[in-house]
Amino acid sequence: MAKNLVIVESPAKAKTIEGYLGKDFVVKSSFGHVRDLPTKGDKAIDIENDFAPKYVISTDKTKVVNELKSLAKSSEEVWLATDDDREGESISWHLKEALGLKDDTKRIVFREITKSAIQNAILHPRTIDMDLVNAQQARRIMDRIIGFELSPVLWTKVQRGLSAGRVQSVAVRLIVEREKEIEAFVPQGSYKISALFNLPGGKILKAELPKNFETEKDAMTFVEACVNAEFSIKSLETKPAKKSPAPPFTTSTLQQEASRKLGYAVATTMSVAQKLYESGRISYMRTDSTSLSQEARDKAKHAIEANYGPKFHHARQFKTKNESAQEAHEAIRPTDFEVNTITGDSREKKLYELIWKRAIASQMSEAQIDRTTAQIAISTSKEVLVASGEVITFEGFLKVYLEGKDDEEEDENQDMLPPLNVGQILDLNELRAAERFTRPAARYTEASLVKALEEKGIGRPSTYAPTISTIIKREYVVKEDREGKERSAKSIVLKDKKITASTNKEVFGTEKAKLFPTPIGTLVTDFLVENFDDVVDYKFTADMEDEFDNIAKGKLSWTQMMKNFYGDFHKTIEESKSISRSSVGSARELGVDPKTGKNVSVRLGKFGPFVQLGDAGEEEKPTFVNLDKSQNLSTLTFEEALKLLERPKLPREIGIYKDEAVIIGAGRLGPYIRFDSKFTSLPASYDPFTIELKEAIEVLEQAEKAAEADGLGQFENELVSTGKGRFGPYVKHAGKYYSLGKGETLTSITLEKAIELILAKRNLEANKFLKEFPENDSIKVVNGMYGPYIQIGKRNVKIPKGTDPHSLTLEDCIKLGEDAPTTKKKK
Repeated sequence: MAKNLVIVESPAKAKTIEGYLGKDFVVKSSFGHVRDLPTKGDKAIDIENDFAPKYVISTDKTKVVNELKSLAKSSEEVWLATDDDREGESISWHLKEALGLKDDTKRIVFREITKSAIQNAILHPRTIDMDLVNAQQARRIMDRIIGFELSPVLWTKVQRGLSAGRVQSVAVRLIVEREKEIEAFVPQGSYKISALFNLPGGKILKAELPKNFETEKDAMTFVEACVNAEFSIKSLETKPAKKSPAPPFTTSTLQQEASRKLGYAVATTMSVAQKLYESGRISYMRTDSTSLSQEARDKAKHAIEANYGPKFHHARQFKTKNESAQEAHEAIRPTDFEVNTITGDSREKKLYELIWKRAIASQMSEAQIDRTTAQIAISTSKEVLVASGEVITFEGFLKVYLEGKDDEEEDENQDMLPPLNVGQILDLNELRAAERFTRPAARYTEASLVKALEEKGIGRPSTYAPTISTIIKREYVVKEDREGKERSAKSIVLKDKKITASTNKEVFGTEKAKLFPTPIGTLVTDFLVENFDDVVDYKFTADMEDEFDNIAKGKLSWTQMMKNFYGDFHKTIEESKSISRSSVGSARELGVDPKTGKNVSVRLGKFGPFVQLGDAGEEEKPTFVNLDKSQNLSTLTFEEALKLLERPKLPREIGIYKDEAVIIGAGRLGPYIRFDSKFTSLPASYDPFTIELKEAIEVLEQAEKAAEADGLGQFENELVSTGKGRFGPYVKHAGKYYSLGKGETLTSITLEKAIELILAKRNLEANKFLKEFPENDSIKVVNGMYGPYIQIGKRNVKIPKGTDPHSLTLEDCIKLGEDAPTTKKKK
């Protein structure tokens, strides 16, 4: 047996570290946390005894703990090497307690998994920092108390099965309040003036009026004045400017940029970054610091000068804005700046390159730019058109990287201007006054929600991803695409001295991967804001984070913090018993139906909000109609409810086509046309309650043509086609659907690749055991009646949707096993 036992929390991390230490060291994994509070709240925390927690060894970790305990007894020295943050410190403390280790057991920390970092950590051990442990302990116990005391209030006053949480409820509140802001927003129209001028050599000069006209009349007056106007260059002004690089990534900025540039969900970004860290590619990925060590800056300098030249290097140290950030920690960076790309998994490759570019750019020179502004005089008006552009005179950091933006509208006036002269007469090609509408604040994406939480001081790097996952999993929030709506927009065009006015249709409000509150999410938020404002108050939640920071710094006792919090909180819980359930907004009486004389109300049910005609207990059963997705329980009017009740019931038969009935229905995924035993989604431009047979036939024919257009070819005398469904892009063959593999898109898939996919799926279904891992015979990937799953001992672990079972590694299986709830194996 080796003299030294090193314990980490991840098997992948253990494998990497063991390669850097000599034969006297053996590295083992705890597979994450080994102890936690028991599931029953009344036995987990002794509130009367200074909130003393009762920790228990997790049932699935008993074997791991026993093995580590045996190894620890036979080793001369034990080294606790979990992650260098509060959670990592907490895992080390729980290991010490569970294994019966001494208080002076050596604790080593490192921010990157490289040979030098590991060996340096061995030379500079410390003991467990109980201040960090207590900060994590306070967070865990506070969240447990809030959840276990507040959730039952929701069960009795709102609806069974609901839950509340200190950070999750605040995150939902942000989304709910943004949605209400959008619903209350009234767009204001105005007219934006733009012009195109013909220049020698076929070039075009774009210009705009720096103000908008509020009315169509004012816009028309201006355009009419320009019919016989002469346009000339009034002035040219060129100013030098500089652009500075963004700081290297923190956890939140990495999540935001990976969302913008790579389309990754927050949880995906953290999962991929974890793998890069554990394989020694990047520094620790949970950090709120933007600083780099002197060693890292020196390595960056060498890489920049070698690849781009000395003039591209500019040393700088970024000051972290977050006061609670630990400056001793570093931003996320590559461990080796000489390596600008890696091989292997495409997601890891893309994220690594993003991290490398951002870190290397932070140590590069500013970009030098000449910004030119041309003012264009109009002979018949006092107004002046403006054209602007810029020329990059020295690329600097732009040679490597430019930070993305959340604003969906790109700046159209950053092109390089063609050569111009003061006094130059311009040839007008077209002048346009286009109606534009103000827009409400954008709905949150995962990345912009993280940014909002960070700006308000809510949560910390380790909490953003699990918070978002929780509110989606509990169905307080949905992440989805939504089609836009049509509206009329007027335009006035001056061309060849003729004015043409027209009204066009434009689509607005199209949403891509945005976060929408569900009706129950809105209802719970409204209830908590009204009755437990402190718990969902932004400042209160941020102040709690500051107190956790003070505990970590040894400035505050965690038990005192809990006492300060619990008194008022528990009093509010007790007072909530007097809240009348009828006062909670889960049901609203809207009025009396003039046709039937029955009450009309809007309510929240198991499957969402609905309008009810009539009352329970009456001789005739009430009528129920679901709200449209765009309608809200709290804002639905009596008139809107009557329109819903007057609609024909679905499914409804609208006629016969090719001797088959055409039926319009509505399912979980939206309205559809059922014809010839097939279902075709009904486009959003059609109303399922008013669509006629002729229109339905057009939709069916278009769908048939689209299927033929998407065809890749024939396989086994059957068409192989592609499409996009609820679970992403797929290949369709012989009535079966096959999800695309990693790295494949609808544009890249070929017939040959599609056939490979089909055959692989068949092979998957034909074999009972897909994969067995020789490293651990009790872990297998199995194909079951309801799809593939992971078998870990006697546990069955579901494989997440979109995950290719063939690509799973042993580490992937173990990680999924750690994160998944325990389910009984089917007999």
